[in-house]
Amino acid sequence: MIPEIAAMLDQEGCTTTLTGPGEVVVYSKVLSSWEPVRRMPFSLDTSQGLAQLRTKMAELVTFLGDCRIFVARAATGAIFFELEKARCGVWEIHERPDEFLNQVWREEEDQDSVQEVASTDIPVPVEISPGKYYLSIKDIQGQRPDVSSKQVLQKFIRAGSYESLEVICDHVPPWIPLESTCCGFTLQSERLGPSEVKLVLTRNPADSCGCS
Repeated sequence: MIPEIAAMLDQEGCTTTLTGPGEVVVYSKVLSSWEPVRRMPFSLDTSQGLAQLRTKMAELVTFLGDCRIFVARAATGAIFFELEKARCGVWEIHERPDEFLNQVWREEEDQDSVQEVASTDIPVPVEISPGKYYLSIKDIQGQRPDVSSKQVLQKFIRAGSYESLEVICDHVPPWIPLESTCCGFTLQSERLGPSEVKLVLTRNPADSCGCS
């Protein structure tokens, strides 16, 4: 994978939504640092309808080239769908690029790696009361930077043998919303601080896990 990450930035250099106005900046990793390699002014007027949105998103995908990692403050609905259709990994983060580029790249590499961490080495959520579990991704990755959120949580979420799961992290891992919906859980998020988010997955009353 080419070490490139794109981000939608506002005038202050912080991530913003694709409705903008702002600038899409593609960063490439050069040795140990990330450098901007191409830029494009960008904004979406959602009032112009779906056809115009798709046209603008097609222009964006063309600009991205081989870059398939995109970071914005938020990307939902048709915007998220168009990026996902172009096989972009979408991250929702509200920070400056120098605060997230290394971490996003590390997690993307972990997800694509064929090498798996032995299951006995992966921390698991702790049951704090009957059916209720807790886990801090922040604490785990502070001690084990080689472990990704997906390696820690995906099997547990898919197993579905819990009523609720509380997760502390510094951003919402992009794979969790779709995974939780698939498995019959409602996902709520609460920002606790500049780089700390609490996620709570709660089982929908009539649902059972639909993941295999």
